[in-house]
Amino acid sequence: MSAFNHSRLATVCLLSIALLGSAPDIQTTGAPGVVGLPAEPHHHLVFENSFVRVYRVGIPGHDATLLHQHDLPYVSVSIGPADFVNAVAGKPEAHVVLADGQVGYSRGGFAHIARTDSGIAFSNVTIELLKPQGEPQNVCAKIIPGATSVPCPETPAGRENEIFGQPQFKTDEMTVRLGSHGPSGGVVVGPARGTLFVIVSGSEIQRIVRDQPEETLSAGNVVWLAPASNTTFVNRSGKPWTVLSLTFEDK
Repeated sequence: MSAFNHSRLATVCLLSIALLGSAPDIQTTGAPGVVGLPAEPHHHLVFENSFVRVYRVGIPGHDATLLHQHDLPYVSVSIGPADFVNAVAGKPEAHVVLADGQVGYSRGGFAHIARTDSGIAFSNVTIELLKPQGEPQNVCAKIIPGATSVPCPETPAGRENEIFGQPQFKTDEMTVRLGSHGPSGGVVVGPARGTLFVIVSGSEIQRIVRDQPEETLSAGNVVWLAPASNTTFVNRSGKPWTVLSLTFEDK
């Protein structure tokens, strides 16, 4: 397993993240023409539990979402590069460019339209956070402009973090990590706390759980790892792969 790829941190575009997380000065919840995420046809619900509601988002080139509301805070990760217009209600339109695997965080409380005027299809995973998060803090990456920062650990703090990678940021309720891994080998995961596992890049990643059929994962797939679950991930593609993880405090 390879070490975390530090070069990914250099791809973070703070302006783009700020624009994605911007909230309007007006309240749009329930306003005419505004739909919730479940009713927005480019947002596809793929997983839900008491911690998260996860959407796979796909917008073809030269297309646009409906005006839709983000009521809750959320984490997003771009699956592939993105080049789109972010039209937030009550704000000027903004041109946003995201790198493959770029991570963002928003406090929510706004409505917007995303338009792929560039002709480049947009794909991401949007993870709504169903519990109050408190104030976020940057750790090993400046994901949230203006947020306070805490020291970045030089080495993973415990075996469970090896596959999950470096902590990017955290809130009172969770820690978000991004890890890059080599082209071969397998890893066994038994997290101490509930963890959402998102394949950001890669293919032919086999998820193996005792007494369950093998599952083949690729970029954009998500898996919930219950506390102390014994799960093996084997990379059979011969290519590197990247994973985003959200580990939640069980209070």
